[in-house]
Amino acid sequence: DLGTMYLQGKGVPQNSETAFKWFSLAAKQGLSRAQFNLGTMYAQGQGVPRDNAAALKWYIRAADLGFVVAQYNLGLMYMQGQGVPQDNKIAVKWYTLAAEQGFVTAQFNLGFMYAMGQGVIKDNTRAHMWWNIAASKGDKKSGTNRDKLEKQMTPTQIKVSRDLARKWMEKR
Repeated sequence: DLGTMYLQGKGVPQNSETAFKWFSLAAKQGLSRAQFNLGTMYAQGQGVPRDNAAALKWYIRAADLGFVVAQYNLGLMYMQGQGVPQDNKIAVKWYTLAAEQGFVTAQFNLGFMYAMGQGVIKDNTRAHMWWNIAASKGDKKSGTNRDKLEKQMTPTQIKVSRDLARKWMEKR
């Protein structure tokens, strides 16, 4: 799309302000990728002054349309308190939406939230499940965390977790 071409300087001179104009037009028409791109431009101060409130607005619009990276970014913003009040429950909500779509980094972070009891009741079985799913897609940190967590779990908890992960993967 034109916004991306101008943002990256592909086939046209790189120009963040022009990219912003094209993303704005597309975003107002309801295109989730353009909404996400506007959120990113505001979050990074690229072509516009940095504005976390505007980034949040555009990420929410894209996330509500199912744009997975916007969902993940919202989880990150709320987990870190980046431009919003820090709120782990809201972070878990957004990470879950992204994780359910198969976004590996959201699956890793969701495993962490369950393991630490941040925004959810601490649940090693769920943490293990999400790390197991992410590890099955090649995420080494998830595999390492899963293996360490297993040492604190009963054989029954491990079996339940593996069954949950298998059922989740079979649905997708």
